[in-house]
Amino acid sequence: MNLNRLKEIEAYFFETYPEGFDDIALLPIVKRHNTAKITAQTKDSFKADNFAQPQKIIENMATIIAKSSLISLFEKPLFKNETQAMNMAQKDTLSIGLYEFLYGRKAEGFELMVDVLAEKKLAKWTYVTAIGYYFYPDREYFVKPTTTKDIIRYLKLENLYYKPRPSYAFYANYQKALDECKTYVSPTLGSDNAKFTGFLRMGIQALDIK
Repeated sequence: MNLNRLKEIEAYFFETYPEGFDDIALLPIVKRHNTAKITAQTKDSFKADNFAQPQKIIENMATIIAKSSLISLFEKPLFKNETQAMNMAQKDTLSIGLYEFLYGRKAEGFELMVDVLAEKKLAKWTYVTAIGYYFYPDREYFVKPTTTKDIIRYLKLENLYYKPRPSYAFYANYQKALDECKTYVSPTLGSDNAKFTGFLRMGIQALDIK
């Protein structure tokens, strides 16, 4: 990790937004993302007991993805339409994968979701990581391809090689690297992981050195 660049991003951010994410200039962006409301709905939608109804879990996944401001307008109906078209075995498998990721064998759950989504050509980072992020916003990360590649490149994160198909090995290493980055900046920047990667993205866009 290039610590100098990370600290430069932090300095730029607080110079531009002295109150951090509470700065009035950022309020429109914070309100647009509406993370607190979606997180509350996600936690309610994916309570452990709810996984007894796989069909409902898949519908809830589509609902959260449709409401997320982190996912493109094109991707939202695609996910809904393709998951609706899944057979019950696929829906069961996707539900089990999400349950394991949230409550059990995290790595196995992640890969199970990827495998079943790949059958519908939906194995995208945005779909695989959205629910986990909203369920655990201070622990899990939403992986957006362009932002992720820029963070790895700009901060010179070692041994991280982005690939379009999601893998738990990459996710776990990326999560570990970002968690380490959070230890070097103000704690106010790390309570929500999408805000943290957003903070990095804004700084990189302003300071970028190719």
